[in-house]
Amino acid sequence: MIVNTELEQKGNLFPSKIIKYTKDVDTLHFTTDNNVVLQVTVVRDSVIRFRYSTTGKFEKDFSYGVTVHASRGYSFLKVSEEKTHYIITTSKLICKVEKLSLQVSLYDAIDLKLINEDEIGFHWEESYEYGGDIVKMSKACQKAESFYGLGDKPVEVNMKGKRFENWATDSYAFGKNTDPIYKAIPFYTAIQDNKSYGIFFDNTFKTHFDFAHERRNVTSFWAQGGEMNYYFIYGPKMEDVVANYTDLTGKPHTLPPLWALGFHQCKWSYYPESNVKEITKTFRDLKIPCDAIYLDIDYMDGFRCFTWDKKHFPDPKRMVRELEEDGFKTVVIIDPGIKIDLEYDVFKEALDKDYFCKRADGPYMKGKVWPGECYFPDFTKPEVREWWSGLFQELIEDIGVKGVWNDMNEPAVMDVPNKSFPDDVRHDYDGNPCSHRKAHNIYGTQMARATYHGLKKYAYPKRPFVITRSAYSGAQRYTSTWMGDNVATWEHLAIANNQAQRMAMSGFSFAGSDIGGFAEQPQGELFARWIQLGVFHAFCRVHSSGDHGDQEPWVFGTEITDIVRKFVEIRYQLLPYLYTAFWNHINHGTPILKSLVLYDQEDVATHYRSDEFIFGDSILVCPILEPNSKGRRMYIPRGTWYNFWTDEVVEGGREVWVDADLDSMPIFIKEGAVIPKYPVQQYVGEKKFDEITLDVYYKEGKEKSQLFDDAHDGYDYKKGRYSLRTFKVTGKKNELILQQHKQGKFDAEYTNFNIVFHNLPFKITSVQIDNVVVEVNKSNTTQFQSITVDKEFTELHLFGK
Repeated sequence: MIVNTELEQKGNLFPSKIIKYTKDVDTLHFTTDNNVVLQVTVVRDSVIRFRYSTTGKFEKDFSYGVTVHASRGYSFLKVSEEKTHYIITTSKLICKVEKLSLQVSLYDAIDLKLINEDEIGFHWEESYEYGGDIVKMSKACQKAESFYGLGDKPVEVNMKGKRFENWATDSYAFGKNTDPIYKAIPFYTAIQDNKSYGIFFDNTFKTHFDFAHERRNVTSFWAQGGEMNYYFIYGPKMEDVVANYTDLTGKPHTLPPLWALGFHQCKWSYYPESNVKEITKTFRDLKIPCDAIYLDIDYMDGFRCFTWDKKHFPDPKRMVRELEEDGFKTVVIIDPGIKIDLEYDVFKEALDKDYFCKRADGPYMKGKVWPGECYFPDFTKPEVREWWSGLFQELIEDIGVKGVWNDMNEPAVMDVPNKSFPDDVRHDYDGNPCSHRKAHNIYGTQMARATYHGLKKYAYPKRPFVITRSAYSGAQRYTSTWMGDNVATWEHLAIANNQAQRMAMSGFSFAGSDIGGFAEQPQGELFARWIQLGVFHAFCRVHSSGDHGDQEPWVFGTEITDIVRKFVEIRYQLLPYLYTAFWNHINHGTPILKSLVLYDQEDVATHYRSDEFIFGDSILVCPILEPNSKGRRMYIPRGTWYNFWTDEVVEGGREVWVDADLDSMPIFIKEGAVIPKYPVQQYVGEKKFDEITLDVYYKEGKEKSQLFDDAHDGYDYKKGRYSLRTFKVTGKKNELILQQHKQGKFDAEYTNFNIVFHNLPFKITSVQIDNVVVEVNKSNTTQFQSITVDKEFTELHLFGK
């Protein structure tokens, strides 16, 4: 009570004792004698929502973050009352609510161990400036507890001891520990005593998180307005926490088209048309695979969105068609600022329909961005989103642009101290009118949402491809993302590595950095090392500011060009592996990148590892993050791993030195894995394949892998026209069995698998395919052997001695 008294002197208020309890199916209400109400909703056996009101009445229950498609329901629910507390029990969790304070504690329902408990718990402070409350939650930080998530914060993967703010901010040339930056994703996971849980604080006001920074035994989160409304998500595996959070906030609505997973080239700016054609021709001449070329703001007429500069691009439809004939998909930028110009149709229509954001007393919100003075659409209004989506018809359906990149949508405003809208700007918020204080963090997501629906409508029957800079929880349903305006430094290479991992464990796997750095210009060595990392991120794009020089793969000399080509070719070979990881991501919420702690939380040595990560399920990657390196020390996770380059077998659970000259980087494959590979192609769809490769890495024991395939674009996969092949590897001392089970109606064009066996401990003496003996090539060695089989085989059996 001494702590409470001190806080009350600072204006903090607290719930008092419970005087009323009611239950309605899965929702419980606890009312205190000072009018505080705690609403507890059992969403799933492992997901419980906690919602607090300080007035006895809740706001309208509306969320941009939580999807209507989230899984709901539980297998068991029991509520009981004890002398000092209430107990809510599911098959996964036990939740205690204290009668005197509303403090909550949560336990594992199986072993009854404490997972998480309130310290002071819910408290609040009246906001005299704006009205309403500043809502706060404090929880006890357990011994050796670690914290992860919060999106693209440019810090180490483990957030223990740090404090953060969520307020989407245009952060040009941000540095390590800069906070806030572009995204506001109020979700974190924690691990203590090998149990992982997550907290999603679904509040779009400016939020703050303290992970034992101010007090080493307390973690807390609070918001400048709105409700204390959070979801507690239990694992106990961290991967399950992330998957359940992704289910709650939404998996991507569609698979990306396969070309979107290829290599992309971008710059501010490629213009005129002759420059664009010169860049794309050089890619093809040098045989560096590339699928997309980007046009930044200079393609527009005076930076007016949905227009073309006819001097630089006299016939955009012809240009886009010709680029596509050479395998390049055109992606263009679209910003939210609409130039104030009565001769400009987009501006005039939005003005006539009253679609722009307004200040509190009625004037339109006016701000300076690239076109000069602009007004800004209110993307929180459904009619505005529908109007915006319709603006893409000419760009997508007529001209043939394949993707749209939303920038400056924090929203960013130039030449003002806070770089954005004033707090008093008003928003519709889907029928829940509010100020910009509440709408700021979701403005960019709602713009990306409207853009997504425009592309979905006019690209049909192809899939949409959208990129956004700003995002709130749930943005992953509509869009991919990148981490904003980084810098060409070695420190930023390490930051990019951490950010991609953090985004994946925050439910947003389709993410990447500006390879090479946006601001300034890298040396060739840094560019090569960044390419090596970037090809293992789901979104793979070089982007730079032309103010600092050229940044195409060939500008750093022949040696670097050859290294770039080598690694981009690896990216294209691994496309079926990455596409399969995406399939699992959109179906199960499985992160595409896994920090080592997410991969193996039981190994406490992983809890503070930032450099290494798992790409998909079976590929371990560790970038080189320092200049002049001939290799590095890295941590190999527990288990047995194969060196990608040499097939050398390494036992994990320890740190090792790995050689890696400039043309290499540490890559390892998990034993038992089956890695599908395409032949190298210059762009997706360039070649028709007769066969693809399956690299099988021997394991004594059993392991499963998958290969997903479909038409690589369109929606037929949603009607069952896909194939999902599950490969089961069973290794014995003198035998290896590879079994295949197929689901789905899709029949790929290739007819065969070239199966390559790595590190068999025996020399093959006989082979059976579907119980039929086949002839063995006597020239095979014991270390590297292969066989070509029909893709529909069900069992391949190798015998040896």
